[in-house]
Amino acid sequence: MPMPSPSSPTLKSSNLCIVKHLLSNSSLSEAVSSLDLLRLKGIRLPSRVLATLLRHCSKTRSYREGKLIHLHLKLTGFKCPPMLLANHLISMYFSCGDFVQAHKVFDKMEVRNLYTWNNMLSGYAKLGMIKQARSFFYRMPHKDYVSWNAMVVGYAHSGRFAEAMKFYQQFRRLSVGYNEFSFASVLIVSVKLKEFELCRQIHGQILVVGFSSNVVISSLIVDAYAKCGKMEDARRLFDDMPVRDVRAWTTLVSGYATWGDMESGAELFSQMPKSNSCSWTYLIRGYTRNGMGHEALGVFREMIKQQVRPDQFTFNICLFACATIASLKHGKQIHAFLVRNNIKPNAIVVCTIVDMYSKCGSLETAMRVFNFVGNKQDVVLWNTMISALAHYGYGIEAIMMLNNMLRSGVKPNKTTFVGILNACSHSGLVQEGLQLFKSMTNEHGVVPDQEHYACLTDLLGQDGCFNEPGKDLQMMDCKLGDHVWNSLIGVCRMHGNIDHGREVAVFLIKLQPQSSAAYQLLSSIYAALGKWELVEKIRHILDERQVRKHQAIS
Repeated sequence: MPMPSPSSPTLKSSNLCIVKHLLSNSSLSEAVSSLDLLRLKGIRLPSRVLATLLRHCSKTRSYREGKLIHLHLKLTGFKCPPMLLANHLISMYFSCGDFVQAHKVFDKMEVRNLYTWNNMLSGYAKLGMIKQARSFFYRMPHKDYVSWNAMVVGYAHSGRFAEAMKFYQQFRRLSVGYNEFSFASVLIVSVKLKEFELCRQIHGQILVVGFSSNVVISSLIVDAYAKCGKMEDARRLFDDMPVRDVRAWTTLVSGYATWGDMESGAELFSQMPKSNSCSWTYLIRGYTRNGMGHEALGVFREMIKQQVRPDQFTFNICLFACATIASLKHGKQIHAFLVRNNIKPNAIVVCTIVDMYSKCGSLETAMRVFNFVGNKQDVVLWNTMISALAHYGYGIEAIMMLNNMLRSGVKPNKTTFVGILNACSHSGLVQEGLQLFKSMTNEHGVVPDQEHYACLTDLLGQDGCFNEPGKDLQMMDCKLGDHVWNSLIGVCRMHGNIDHGREVAVFLIKLQPQSSAAYQLLSSIYAALGKWELVEKIRHILDERQVRKHQAIS
């Protein structure tokens, strides 16, 4: 059946039907489902309407609906869609994470413009596929500031800040123009690096080009100064802003909270002309991070009273606050609030609920919450429960939990083994712990770090099994840190084993001659043996080598 022209009455009526679907409260899936009916009637919609549908798919990451629109295009004679629709298809596929289909659409395009190339470049960059993005960048026949912005943002979000700065510096030397996003991308780098001088340089460039009145850019500079600990500079810039939105206020409140100045943060929050869930949450987080759990929960109560709807992040922070002050009463109230309001907690909040109950002394409730979870494919959930069992000394139960985790197909990570080794240590399960330690690398591909070796040292020390300290220390591939130092010294002192203590001390002095812990251990051993001349000799060595004493290690 031939396709009618765009001017046909039938097409116009169908057009209105689609637009009505989009603009009403109907779901996107309903709008897309009507395409099949139109196809059966031999109707093909104009490109601009289909582009609108694809734009909605990209925005909501509706992969299924996006694929159906692509199929509709193929079935209605657009096997090679025009450039407008092809560009929207590429955006949709990248938004939904399907870079393979995006590339296929790109390859089939007969004509491509700069927007097409930038679309591919930005898509790869946003997915963290920097190698592919870079390849596209150097293949581009023409580049503009959007191309360069995409590369800077891509490197910044991938944690490759040196490359991001290199691209930015090259870009600034070219005469390809710029926009506010050009500076926003490099400000992200300065925030991550916490480089104050870099922040000042970028701020100067923004002033020169006249973007200082842009509220988004100004908020980013405030955030950069705050992250660098320069709160006076951040406040001065904030006060000079001609227009301040909620984000600008929230950024400064968060800055004060980060550096522990809750008085200034709370005062600024009280002056906000308008606040949202994010603003309240950052204030709550500030109190929680600064050990003021009761104040954090007080702000949460006021937030509910003001009828501001909390989000998942808010609940996570509040439950963590309950755990820090061991307030089972408040934790139960927040959990009940979630249930009463039919709010389904995400995986992070579920883990925090389990953690809250266990730290508030209700392990049984924590276990009930854990068992109630249907999808247990999140390793953090299992780790939380294993750590809770370890805290209460239930070593056998923790091992059983690990076995259940493995049977569920969840792969353990480093945190899993820290929890299970602690469980074995607290329960005196030395042989079981050793077997699990060996299985880390052999069976699960997890390379032990100093925290695992500290757990191993504690485990061996529980039963006086640290018989060959030198040999055991030599198998530790990682650089020893405070965790291992304290564990080793604690084991030797626990059992009063002078010979082993001396061996450990001598080994550690060779390994890290500038760390005072081993000298202090050796000195205490000689003192216990009454060898005061050797104690004095250790003191002289400390002075000669200018070893700084660490009071906390004992």
